[in-house]
Amino acid sequence: MRFGNFRFGMRTFKSALAVMLCILIFHLTNRGEPMIAALSAVFSMRQDLPTTLSFGKSRILSNSLGGSLAIIYILIQNQFQFQFAFELILVPVFVALVIIISDGIKNQAGIISGVSTLLLITLSMRGEESLSYAIARVIDTFIGTMIAVGLNYFIPLKNTTKEN
Repeated sequence: MRFGNFRFGMRTFKSALAVMLCILIFHLTNRGEPMIAALSAVFSMRQDLPTTLSFGKSRILSNSLGGSLAIIYILIQNQFQFQFAFELILVPVFVALVIIISDGIKNQAGIISGVSTLLLITLSMRGEESLSYAIARVIDTFIGTMIAVGLNYFIPLKNTTKEN
């Protein structure tokens, strides 16, 4: 559907529907804030199911990597009293690790997502709660990505060339 230079296509509709489903699921399950799941759903939503699966796999892999390294960082940091010194040295080291590992496993598309996950967890959360936060964010990414994949599976685009 076009309105001058503006259009409302199926990909737009499915992205909005995916956000709505994330909000609804998180509300019904008392899971907390649906932000990461909603972002993952929109980032993963692509013009067709194979591309959505590819982007979704990359996002889950990169967020799992960033979250796992954040957990390792938190475990190391919690053992020492010099919090700032460890943050100053270890966070950049772990950023480099996310980039190196992502490149090594041919997941260049997930580098920014993995680094974002790592930084979000390591620089915004403190103490023991950050471990559960890291795990929850990876699960949220999986939920949002699965919603995008499910919508692209059940509501395929009729003409993918117009949506690109």
